[in-house]
Amino acid sequence: MLRVRLDLAYDGTDFSGWAAQPGRRTVQGVVEAALGTILRTEPPRLTVAGRTDAGVHARGQVCHVDVPAHAWEALPGRSSRTPETSAVRRLAAVLPPDVRVTAAAPAPEGFDARFSATWRRYVYRVSDAPHGVDPLLRRFVLWHDRPLDLAAMNAAAVGLLGEHDFAAYCRAREGASTIRRLLTASWERRLDGIASATVEADAFCHNQVRAIVGALLHVGDGRRPVDWPASVLARRERDSAVTVVAPHGLTLEAVGYPPEAELAERARQTRRLRVLPGGHDLPGGHDLPGGA
Repeated sequence: MLRVRLDLAYDGTDFSGWAAQPGRRTVQGVVEAALGTILRTEPPRLTVAGRTDAGVHARGQVCHVDVPAHAWEALPGRSSRTPETSAVRRLAAVLPPDVRVTAAAPAPEGFDARFSATWRRYVYRVSDAPHGVDPLLRRFVLWHDRPLDLAAMNAAAVGLLGEHDFAAYCRAREGASTIRRLLTASWERRLDGIASATVEADAFCHNQVRAIVGALLHVGDGRRPVDWPASVLARRERDSAVTVVAPHGLTLEAVGYPPEAELAERARQTRRLRVLPGGHDLPGGHDLPGGA
């Protein structure tokens, strides 16, 4: 068997999220079926860097798949192309237009798309224009019908940075840790007026990005003070005032990995329990790269 890394992009609008579900159209299900077609094998199982929810998009998703080495080497057929080039071209011919495999190559030793990752970067896009969102961008940008103060939102985001128990911003899952290290949370306004939030962490728990964005929007439109998101975080329990914003504004932009020599060790560390100083052991390292 050969481990292959795949880089993907997809429009999540018409998918029921990443994870395969019986009777549902999912990114995982569609890509696995396409791989089975080009490899002439049973659809192989994909392992993904970060599961995305229904309606969430990706431009830099990463996954790995273990395939028979002989099937991989047979991909070029009689052509002079490499298996890597052949895989991308053949997948382009069988995949639907809302998902693309942009790169495919044998993975370095120790690589695990999920556990070897050191960070994941999402961007959430919002328009506060009084007329709403450009119709050509409506699938990827949320309309917020109040003017936003990005300086206040950035000031509020500072209080969320670092390693914390993000239980207040996550959908609880039995036995799963909600401790995460938030590396970046910042807003900027593009030339076209769209406000984009870049949120980067070692991993995310379920709904975390969209809940954080929802809290910061309340600050940006003046409904909450700058210190409110941090005070919610400190309580470590869900606050009904925190809005989980719609999924269509969210895109997984990139996933980061350490140098090849550190891949296996990173995967081992990620599987460990996460504990805050003075806190209780929280099992669930296996659940760290949950959907955002």
